[in-house]
Amino acid sequence: MPLPIALIDTHSHIYAEEFDADRDEAIRRAREAGVERLLLPAIDSESHGRLFDTVRRYPDHCTPMMGLHPTSINDNPRWREELALVERYLCSPPEGVGRFCAVGEIGLDYYWDDRFKAEQLEAFTKQCRLAATYDLPVAIHTRAAWKDMCRTVETETKAAREKGLRLRGVFHAFAEDADTYRQLKECGDFLFGIGGVVTFKKSRLADTVREMELDDLVLETDCPYLTPAPHRGERNESAWVRYVCEKVAQIKGLTPEEVAEATTANAERMFGRPQNRPAPSHGRKFFDAPEANRQAAAPPCGGLPATAFRADHRELPPENATEVPENESSDHASPSSDNGLSRPERA
Repeated sequence: MPLPIALIDTHSHIYAEEFDADRDEAIRRAREAGVERLLLPAIDSESHGRLFDTVRRYPDHCTPMMGLHPTSINDNPRWREELALVERYLCSPPEGVGRFCAVGEIGLDYYWDDRFKAEQLEAFTKQCRLAATYDLPVAIHTRAAWKDMCRTVETETKAAREKGLRLRGVFHAFAEDADTYRQLKECGDFLFGIGGVVTFKKSRLADTVREMELDDLVLETDCPYLTPAPHRGERNESAWVRYVCEKVAQIKGLTPEEVAEATTANAERMFGRPQNRPAPSHGRKFFDAPEANRQAAAPPCGGLPATAFRADHRELPPENATEVPENESSDHASPSSDNGLSRPERA
């Protein structure tokens, strides 16, 4: 039975090929579960077509982001062309796609290969500056790179503020300790994406969530990856963000309705509210980020490539978690700990 308060899955790869056989049904199940909106992060040009097609097919339920994932930079001699394509799309979205709600999925990932730190840092910095220019939030992916991440976010937040701009966003798939949470909070207006890892029996994330302010949280699935209990071992889907909501409520001694209301308000404040959705009765203010305001602040387009550039795909292990899913090979787990959770590197 759906919750009376609408939920938002703030990080869904519903456009991935894993949903080709039943995407309509998966989105219908999400709606029936009370999940009103799905925010879809970009990865690289290899999947842009799938992303755009999904948004065009479900414009009332799916909202796109645009960005270049850090692992799409590794071993990719054309990554700067990919980055230029991101800027082109932010300036002029493809027909029928509408505006992007964020710059993402971007970040730093040194897990398997740290030879491309300089390139990843350059791309991440560039995309943070694009986000500040277009007054869009960022959706940040971090793995084995927290020191550089904290330093870069602090520097870019300060630089944006000095220019009269703002850098804000969400730390996607957050699964760190309370000290890291508090350090990142000091960077500015950032929220923390809580997903299926919080439902795992051996997860330490529950202890962190207990220390976190509810107004700092948004909910996500990262589907088809990071499947929450009680569906471990199955493909994840956006409908199951409700299990994350229920677990956060249990941890914090609240009702699922209270968590749904607060996290939906947080997501709408950060990413904007659909035009046809009225403001909630609890009096929170939302940032709708009108397109006219963004375009007024944005630089003119020009000189960017009109074609998409393909990047290679490889399997890498997951981000911070504490158990390997039953349906995934333990080969994906970290060799130095038991915190591996299998999922492709670009999720």
